[in-house]
Amino acid sequence: MRRRRFIRLLTQAAAAVTVTNAAENVAARRQDESPQDAGKLTFRDRGWVWEGQGIDPHVPPSIYGLGQGARYFGLSRANFLFHPNDVHALRLLQDYDEVTCDISKWGWEWNADGRPACQPQGDPETVQSEGERVARLAKQFPNVTGVYCDDLAGLMTRFGYGPERFASIRAAIRQANPSIKLWTVVYAHELGQADFWKEMRPHIDVVSFWIWDSNDISQMPAYIDQCRELFHAKAIVMGVYLRDYGKAAPIPVERVVQQMEAIARLIDEGQLTGYAILGAVLIDGHRPQADAVRDFISAQSASG
Repeated sequence: MRRRRFIRLLTQAAAAVTVTNAAENVAARRQDESPQDAGKLTFRDRGWVWEGQGIDPHVPPSIYGLGQGARYFGLSRANFLFHPNDVHALRLLQDYDEVTCDISKWGWEWNADGRPACQPQGDPETVQSEGERVARLAKQFPNVTGVYCDDLAGLMTRFGYGPERFASIRAAIRQANPSIKLWTVVYAHELGQADFWKEMRPHIDVVSFWIWDSNDISQMPAYIDQCRELFHAKAIVMGVYLRDYGKAAPIPVERVVQQMEAIARLIDEGQLTGYAILGAVLIDGHRPQADAVRDFISAQSASG
């Protein structure tokens, strides 16, 4: 056997052992968690971070690589978007407690001048095939616990399908792996589509809830009440923007802190399951906001 081929085989074997060991570590950690521990989660335990290099207008690529945003905030759960769902990405996230993978699906396109743009590819065939892919990968990476549908209501309208087709997508994902949870983004301004969400409700496990206009953050408790009316006992994870995309500007720090304080209170009241920060790609240009969120998480977790 030639030396180069021998070295390549050794490298592949080492990678396989690394993945196996990581899977065993995650499984062992979960076995150690008793039912009583579930009620003792700290504020830090409930946090997620959007990971990946999405490109938005006036937002440059981040210096933070995959998984480093969560590390920056001191968290161990990641919503992974903007890149292919494959073993190469999941190896970089294999030491985190939980990972969800986008299936909507954000993909890369190149403009006429060769510059990259991140665009949704949310047709039902793509959503189903990506969901099945993640469901299979989760058997190799047990910290992958869910699939993530970003901008779902808008994409379903854009690609012309409804709750019945979505139900078949979820059924196919669960057939591939019954333990996978399906996360769906819901915006505050979409709550008026009550009939649509009532039809969707049986096919959603986790509601990822977002307030698009930062001026409306003060209304968050009322929005959560509306969410509860629509989705009943479903888990609700509150989205935390560092940037107001509609205004193309960072959200004022005091407003970010106001939202974090409301999230902590609503978690204590049992109205929220957790929170998700968007995201790693914004830390560089939104450092005051990111630091305020990180400091709040640290202080809140220290206090219980």
